[in-house]
Amino acid sequence: MESCVFCKIVRRELPSTILYENEHVMAFEDIAKMAPTHVLIIPKTHLQSVVELDSADGTLLTALQEAVVAVAKITGVYETGFRVITNVGEEAGQTVFHLHYHILGGRKLEVLLG
Repeated sequence: MESCVFCKIVRRELPSTILYENEHVMAFEDIAKMAPTHVLIIPKTHLQSVVELDSADGTLLTALQEAVVAVAKITGVYETGFRVITNVGEEAGQTVFHLHYHILGGRKLEVLLG
């Protein structure tokens, strides 16, 4: 999508600190960190949210999962623990309508669900 901020990052039109990338996904540091480690993982193709994924997206889903593990290892939270979050819609807190996973860690995180 032409005006999507994450699409602009993928096209290298906006600066970002890229930590991981392959042909399907990109991971970069969030500019509004909520934890010492706060990385966003996005597909390079524009999808609004996780609900747009379906059974035909197996390769992308695998790439996203591999990116989660790679980012956790790169940032040092693989051993200590981390959280993976994706928001769907405004009421859930989604502010950029391009599918993205937040990887949070680097400190003890508040328990949200048991």
